[in-house]
Amino acid sequence: MNKDDINSIKTLLSSPKAIVIIPHKNPDGDAVGSTLGLYHYLKQYNHNVNIVAPNDYPDFLKWMPEENSIIKYDIQKSEGDSLIQDAELIFTLDFNSLGRIGQMEEVVSNSNATKIMIDHHQQPDDYAKYMYSDVSMSSTCEMVFNFIEMLDDLDKINSDIATCLYTGIMTDTGSFRFPSTTSATHTIIGHLIQKGANNSEIHNNIYDTNSYARLQLLGRALSNLKVIPEYRTAYITLTQEELNTFDFKKGDTEGFVNYGLSLKGIIFAAIFIESHQDEIIKISLRSKGDFSVNELSRTHFHGGGHTNAAGGRSDLNMKETIEKFISILPNYKQDLNL
Repeated sequence: MNKDDINSIKTLLSSPKAIVIIPHKNPDGDAVGSTLGLYHYLKQYNHNVNIVAPNDYPDFLKWMPEENSIIKYDIQKSEGDSLIQDAELIFTLDFNSLGRIGQMEEVVSNSNATKIMIDHHQQPDDYAKYMYSDVSMSSTCEMVFNFIEMLDDLDKINSDIATCLYTGIMTDTGSFRFPSTTSATHTIIGHLIQKGANNSEIHNNIYDTNSYARLQLLGRALSNLKVIPEYRTAYITLTQEELNTFDFKKGDTEGFVNYGLSLKGIIFAAIFIESHQDEIIKISLRSKGDFSVNELSRTHFHGGGHTNAAGGRSDLNMKETIEKFISILPNYKQDLNL
């Protein structure tokens, strides 16, 4: 985003506007944190700001300031449509293709609002007038901090903004352990703590709220863990029946895929989760080093994301999906055996 873009956005924001902020479908910590962080910033200038999420998100994200104001499009479609159609500005956060917002895609695409993208995923689509796209960033929350700084408004960051942005950076960096975590990331985190983000409390709210059923589900996932040593690969499967047995709630499988990646010698991990409601197998992929799960997911599983973290889906059944997954590994043997 160049200086002219920033000046244009400053002009747009110089008077109260009807603004809608949109995260991707199945919002995660970075999506919810970035939208709420931007929401709290824009509200200080008396804009009419609303967040419209495509659907609901896990309970462990439902403690952030003003989270209860988020409109869920799948159950509040009329209200969401009205807000999007009346919007003068639409911010799209933590995604770069309108295909990532599900049923909202058509109404957002047809909106005459000026669109502003803030996102760190690879290969962005060209739908926004203003694009702040940077794949080197740890998270969209880090980019929202930078965006506020570009607008010369760091003094506007209060404890609510700091809390939301800290949450997204923490979750998208795996508590600051992923390679995308830079010295700049830590500098920003320090600033957010100074502004009122309670790092210990935020960590507890996200990671220390397990239910008994979720831990049982984790036990089942680990018992289903398979290793393919010749490809330095591990994968986990969870069927709909297994999810039902352990009273699955949205977000319960968050982070499960990382257990496979934590195995000594493994550089590629996947989890396959059956969803009868969506009639698909949901796939999360993780890797270490230069092995690109983004490229693999885009090529084989209708998805994408980052080099070391991506998602996708399969329209086959679980057995067929696993067979397909195993069958493509020889194509990546050289990359997986570095």
